[in-house]
Amino acid sequence: MSNVLARYEELLASGELRADPDQRSTVKRLDALGDALVAQPAKGSLLWRMLGRGPAPAPVRGLYMWGGVGRGKSMLMDLFYESVPLQAKRRVHFHEFMLEVHDRLRAERVKERGDPIPPVVEAIAAEARLLAFDEMVVNNMADAAILSRLFTGLIVDAGVTVVTTSNRPPQDLYKDGLNRELFLPFIDLIEQRLDVLSLNGPTDYRLERLGGFPVWYTPNGTDASAAVSQAFFRLTDFPPEDKAHVPSADIAIHGGRTIHVPKSVKGVAVFSFKRLCAEARGAADYLAIARNYHTVIVVGIPLLGPEKRNEASRFKVLIDALYEHKVKLLATADADPARLYPEGDGAFEFERTVSRLMEMQSHDYLAAGHGSDE
Repeated sequence: MSNVLARYEELLASGELRADPDQRSTVKRLDALGDALVAQPAKGSLLWRMLGRGPAPAPVRGLYMWGGVGRGKSMLMDLFYESVPLQAKRRVHFHEFMLEVHDRLRAERVKERGDPIPPVVEAIAAEARLLAFDEMVVNNMADAAILSRLFTGLIVDAGVTVVTTSNRPPQDLYKDGLNRELFLPFIDLIEQRLDVLSLNGPTDYRLERLGGFPVWYTPNGTDASAAVSQAFFRLTDFPPEDKAHVPSADIAIHGGRTIHVPKSVKGVAVFSFKRLCAEARGAADYLAIARNYHTVIVVGIPLLGPEKRNEASRFKVLIDALYEHKVKLLATADADPARLYPEGDGAFEFERTVSRLMEMQSHDYLAAGHGSDE
């Protein structure tokens, strides 16, 4: 049994969640999906052979959960993924998955053995019976052109079950994209092979948990650190009494590197300014963070100026990446954004970053979906 529903009821009973009809109906569907996955014998398993089944078991129908920011999609995915006792499962941000797919396709093309998609499908299916994607969004033609064949192979031919979240309904994926007609079969596949459920209840949980509190705290010090710490626990539901055991993570950066995230819980990451901007980092690092986290907390931002030109330059690239992906930023700093780079060579170029930092504190920005164009 997957126990998704039982764990959801526990969260309601403890007061960590509020009753929401949209969420409950989705939880019931996830619970049934988890039970079906557990009951299904994997192809080639002992049970599969004992039952004498020649063809592969019929695939368990997957799920496409979509809705606005803060409606609990990631929380429900957490509950589901952690509750399904499968070994062959994988959860990954959709963008990172597609970067990996293109790497695999390039490796297959080098072999010059014909169509590269079937061996890539076979390799992915051998690794996971369940693929769980965070934030399915399609914004380039390279992905759009292959998604229909790739996922037809995974879902229809290989029997992989796909569960994904998105800020958009299927019909709005790759909307107005170049050569969108190549992408339409993928939308048809989603609607035929996955249950599409909306999560658009009345409560924006993430915005509610920010609760009108500031997101930029000055000056650096004990009070500011305590404030963002409280915000972290409020956003993640992580028990403050267990703060010594907050999980960390290592996220992949395209090209084979990783970046260490000192605190990483439910899409919220915590970094020191020193770790992010005083060390040698580039746009790829900051894009990976922006794609993987809906909220980033940066502590210890100092006054910037010509003597910290390199740090300021990296900070500008970081803010651009977070801004473009609508990532929420909470920070402790020695000054408000307008006084962060007060004078000297480079102050004029920093004005764009100041403007973005101010906009990132607005209600409209905080209410926008992660990665959205809204």
